[in-house]
Amino acid sequence: MDERRRIAIVGSGFGGLAAAIRLQAAGFATTLFEARDRPGGRAYVYSDQGYTFDAGPTVITAPHCLEELFALAGERLEDHVTLKPVTPFYRLRWSDGTCFDYGGDAASMRAQIAAMAPGDVDGYDRFIDYSRQVFEAGYEGLVDAAFLRFVDMVRVAPSLARLRADRSVYGAVSQFVKDERLRQALSFHALLIGGNPFETSAIYTLIPFLERKWGVWFPVGGTGALVEALAALYQRLGGTLRLNTPVRRIRLAARALGAAPAHLVTAGDEPDQLFDAVVSNADLHHTYGRLYEGNAVAERRRGQLERMHWSMSLVVIYFGTRRKYPGQAHHTVLFGPRYREMLAEIFHGPALPPDFSLYLHQPTVTDPGLAPPGGETFYVLAPVPHMGVASVDWPTVAEPYADRILAALETVLPNLRQEIVTRRIFTPVDFRDQLQAFQGSAFSVAPRLSQSAYFRPHNRDPEIPGLYIVGAGTHPGAGVPGVINSAKATARVVLDDLGRGAEAMAS
Repeated sequence: MDERRRIAIVGSGFGGLAAAIRLQAAGFATTLFEARDRPGGRAYVYSDQGYTFDAGPTVITAPHCLEELFALAGERLEDHVTLKPVTPFYRLRWSDGTCFDYGGDAASMRAQIAAMAPGDVDGYDRFIDYSRQVFEAGYEGLVDAAFLRFVDMVRVAPSLARLRADRSVYGAVSQFVKDERLRQALSFHALLIGGNPFETSAIYTLIPFLERKWGVWFPVGGTGALVEALAALYQRLGGTLRLNTPVRRIRLAARALGAAPAHLVTAGDEPDQLFDAVVSNADLHHTYGRLYEGNAVAERRRGQLERMHWSMSLVVIYFGTRRKYPGQAHHTVLFGPRYREMLAEIFHGPALPPDFSLYLHQPTVTDPGLAPPGGETFYVLAPVPHMGVASVDWPTVAEPYADRILAALETVLPNLRQEIVTRRIFTPVDFRDQLQAFQGSAFSVAPRLSQSAYFRPHNRDPEIPGLYIVGAGTHPGAGVPGVINSAKATARVVLDDLGRGAEAMAS
């Protein structure tokens, strides 16, 4: 009989996979439950007519976070996944015709800024130095630390106060550059983690420096290939992966006097199983409101979550074309005619804005094998209000809204609608129903200062013994590096709590 501590991991997104790998490598007996037919969570993969579509995250930064996971098994990431650099990181386009290639080459960035806004070159240099300082204060040493006590927040407060983390990302950027287009270029990163640049804490201005330091990458075969490599690593370590096995309910079961309760997990059609601990990578609200339904602490936590600010939702259109579109960038951001006003409507409603800004992902620029010969694979996403701030009849609105988006893309992809072979639309309703995302939010709890670090839902629940959280909803937040580092922080706490000590986990 296996005498090791048994841990259930709920959900196989990047956070769940990373936590499962770390805990399995540390000697625990882990079972990873996934509701869908393949691992990945939001990083799911769709295939149709020879086109491969990554459903979720496509911007891979800080690859050392991934390298650490393979190193736990004495392996190397590069033996299993090929990461190719993305250059430029993003191509930015504005409605006035301005085009800007945003990347990690400092000389190229300065030359483009000199052409677009010559008075802001020095300000840009000062902003990058500020971004570096925020990175050093808010990422190094803190990104994988669990903020479980208020004193943990007090410890870092002076450096964050010195860097004016109380300002918004846009507000911080505006202290250095004056051109509105450049302010947008340096603040839109907040949207990649689900935040409004006008409300997201300036802590997140660290992203531009992070990208410059470690680059932006894309896995050959798509993000799904990276997910499959992590799942295979987990299984090589001896972990048990249960696909098509949604966790339906978790109850606390009393054990011997003085012992922490066990977690009785009801999953799929399998018999109930007892575990010493649960690590949930499921949506936070789903974890407390559905999985632990009936638990008094969980009910209270659910109410607290419902009073928090949540990230926006998305409309995502996956499409493949029969023709090539050469000369495009891997990632393109198309800014609409409004920025502040549109974002206010997205995050506060009360209706779907009449215009949009778009993020276009064309992975065949880097990996042509994701489409049939002569074709291209794309997805385009538009930030939209989540279902708690705007009432939108998405079953009726989705198709005409998607048509408007595709028509707008024809400014950069000529005759696009006539060249599409396959397409699929994902709306806030799908985020809610397929991913159990509260109100259809695409990135969980919004990254405001009042919802960051200690003030964010904790990596370990303070009142339900043996319940731990990973993923976008806990510290440090959304984005691939964020959720992978959340797993590192959470795994360290599990190791401490269950008596093995952090030294049991290789770093």
